[in-house]
Amino acid sequence: MDAIILQILNGLDKGSAYALIALGLTLIFGTLGVVNFAHGALFMIGAFCAVTMQRLLSLSYEEIDPTRTDFLGNPLKVEVPYVKHWFGPDLGGAIVDWSVPLGILLAIPVMIGLGFAMERGLIKHFYKRPHADQILVTFGLAIVLQEIIKYFFGANPIQTGAPSAFSGSFDFGTLLGFDPNVIIYPYWRMVYFLFSLVIIGGVFAFLQFTTFGMVVRAGMADRETVGLLGIDIDRRFTLMFGLAAAVAGLAGVMYTPILAPNYHMGMDFLVLSFVVVVVGGMGSLPGAVLAGFLLGILQSFASMNEVKSLIPGIDQVIIYLVAIVILLTRPRGLMGRKGVMED
Repeated sequence: MDAIILQILNGLDKGSAYALIALGLTLIFGTLGVVNFAHGALFMIGAFCAVTMQRLLSLSYEEIDPTRTDFLGNPLKVEVPYVKHWFGPDLGGAIVDWSVPLGILLAIPVMIGLGFAMERGLIKHFYKRPHADQILVTFGLAIVLQEIIKYFFGANPIQTGAPSAFSGSFDFGTLLGFDPNVIIYPYWRMVYFLFSLVIIGGVFAFLQFTTFGMVVRAGMADRETVGLLGIDIDRRFTLMFGLAAAVAGLAGVMYTPILAPNYHMGMDFLVLSFVVVVVGGMGSLPGAVLAGFLLGILQSFASMNEVKSLIPGIDQVIIYLVAIVILLTRPRGLMGRKGVMED
């Protein structure tokens, strides 16, 4: 039982990332009808927004520290972050320590602006083109963004730590009545899971309970009729593209302490996230979220040594095997809508 609980917990953080990326993919496909293969790159750029914020907050100057000397007794020069100089050592140190969550403040405007630029500058010209053309052009855009990140940040992963308050682990074993140190789970992974629930809940609440969201949902169901009512549905769909980009970016920001950002992380998550979208059902937002968590947990179980010893390499293909089984039995996915990509 303790092994089962641990694998479920381990699958939640990866499932959260899958669900958030797949949610943005489904938003774009459901509103604009575009298969966006650059969406994984948006996740990557969000992660590097956190890296950028960390570097900005760590900018420092040199000053002489009379309390520290070298072996000759001369005072040493030390690096002092400007943030600590401006706000004091306590508050300034806390700001530097919380650089990853503060990366959200940078990621939101950057991702929304990038989403607008992508949609208005490139993707709007491919609305009426075949899905194969959309895949090719957005995949090419993803490669361009990936190479830009590689040029500015290098090819090696960049370690980005969580705030020190969440650097430890929580003993779930004691809480659930097991022996101590049997089920240990990092605090930040719990934070990421809760963060994903907040974002997912916020997106669904926005679409369900706001006038803007209701119009968008109506446009997803019947775009022409909404346009005939005098509503500029294209403008609203552009805003939804920016929202989807922001969701992917926020997922990347908060994932950096779990996986060190690197220039190809977007591609790593992109393919799996598209499988999640297909399994959940093209155009189904609840399906994307459900499939994201389901496949994340299944992948966690497949990564157990006991399972890999019986079926070597199963952790690399389990998601695709599950996708094959589900699509053979339910061709539209778990919660797919009739008529989506069936023309």
